[in-house]
Amino acid sequence: MTADRYVRQTIIPGMGEEGQRKLSGATVGVMGVGGLGSPVSMYLAAAGVGRLVLADPQVPEESNLNRQVLHWTEDVGRRSKVESAAAKLTALNPGVEVVTEAVKVSPENIATVFEGCDMIMDCLDSVSARLDLNDHALRTGTTVVHAAVEGWHGQVTVLRPGRTPCLACLYPRVPPNDRLIPIIGVTAGTFGCIQAGEAIKLITGIGQPLESRMLIGDLSSQYWDVVDIGRARECPACSRLGHSGR
Repeated sequence: MTADRYVRQTIIPGMGEEGQRKLSGATVGVMGVGGLGSPVSMYLAAAGVGRLVLADPQVPEESNLNRQVLHWTEDVGRRSKVESAAAKLTALNPGVEVVTEAVKVSPENIATVFEGCDMIMDCLDSVSARLDLNDHALRTGTTVVHAAVEGWHGQVTVLRPGRTPCLACLYPRVPPNDRLIPIIGVTAGTFGCIQAGEAIKLITGIGQPLESRMLIGDLSSQYWDVVDIGRARECPACSRLGHSGR
């Protein structure tokens, strides 16, 4: 069954059985199992990433259901998002180990939650939480695949400590977190799929990841562009750790 499951991707040039082995041997952390985390987790599981660590303290709400496709009406208010996601992902691909962390990730526990992860997917909607993830990534040298969405538009980039901008370069100030963010489900789905694709590229070594480049897009006009991004000279995070800006 395993050979049949992955046959369409193992015949992709550059993938083969070796690429599939790399996927099955990888551990990927997913911070936030909502609008972005749902497609990210689904497509990493479908591709055969061997171990997923899902971290999210929340319980599904009805207002989540327009975009958080791993959570269904029956899950609302009844179980945590990570439990809801794990049930669907295990049904999708029983060969993937899904670790659930129904906790609020903080500077005190982030190293424990994501211990052993080869990379972490930033599927968050909070800049303060992103900056906690950023500090962990800089301390440990962990690659982060970042995405952010609002309304019809979004962005994706790959952040590698010492080689690319960090999240604090992208978010020098923490904006107020008290507004309701508008979002249509297809935006989260589109950019979450792109985010998962970047992770698969990084694991297998295929293609050119979005390092020091950011993909931006707007689905309402189908405007797409890739822009070069650089480290901030006075970044409060990576400059103090000895990573100079350019």
